[in-house]
Amino acid sequence: MFLFIAGYLVRRHGEVRESFLGFLKPLAVLVIIAGLLLLQPDLGSVVVMFVTTVGMLFIAGAKLWQFGALLFTGLGLVGLLILAEPYRIARVTSFLDPWQDPFGSGYQLTQSLMAFGRGSWWGQGLGNSIQKLEYLPEAHTDFVIAVLAEELGLIGVTAVLLMVFALVFRALFIGKRCLEADQLFGGFLAFGIGIWFAFQALVNVGAAAGIVPTKGLTLPLVSYGGSSLFIMSTAVALLLRIDHEYRMKTAQAHQRIVSHEKRKRTKE
Repeated sequence: MFLFIAGYLVRRHGEVRESFLGFLKPLAVLVIIAGLLLLQPDLGSVVVMFVTTVGMLFIAGAKLWQFGALLFTGLGLVGLLILAEPYRIARVTSFLDPWQDPFGSGYQLTQSLMAFGRGSWWGQGLGNSIQKLEYLPEAHTDFVIAVLAEELGLIGVTAVLLMVFALVFRALFIGKRCLEADQLFGGFLAFGIGIWFAFQALVNVGAAAGIVPTKGLTLPLVSYGGSSLFIMSTAVALLLRIDHEYRMKTAQAHQRIVSHEKRKRTKE
């Protein structure tokens, strides 16, 4: 999806900036993919794709009113999708007060919060988590940050998040440099990967800490799972390639400038 959006923004850059129809065309593809994901059902991935797509369109220069209209429309649709399924309503209500039903709808979140509480500042030590011993569901995937908090404490969690967001910052920096060098495809894709990683990490940690409703999203490059780790690693490989192509282009430009100056001196 993000590769397609980056390619579309290169081909139709002026149309996206000037025409509302050009702004809506990539969203039609998003709607199709979102429909397939919702049949699984998987609302979390749809929200991540929506936020990243909107972010890429905003970076490409979409008008602010278009961005605002799309954002409010998206929030409204997400609200309707939550109301359409009883289990989604239960997730939201249990998130607001998980201790109201600690052995039912709020069980997973209360166990996660216990893990955070046991970790305190420095944690119980690597491998010494009790919550991962079948107390906390999905302790190795969606709620891996809670186990890290219990074993490594606030200091350890902060270090892990700093590493994730160092990667995000680097992706955004690569995207900025590519756009400045007129490498539009690489620039838009790098921004998309950065927004994707940042938002997914925020939702994952927020769900485990009780800040946002529980969603089945992995922590990038940390959570166990073959498909997630494979796709995240592929995204990092794409970032490396984008950065490599930028360096190659700037190095070649520098060599041409040096060669031109040498020829001028020779003629003089």
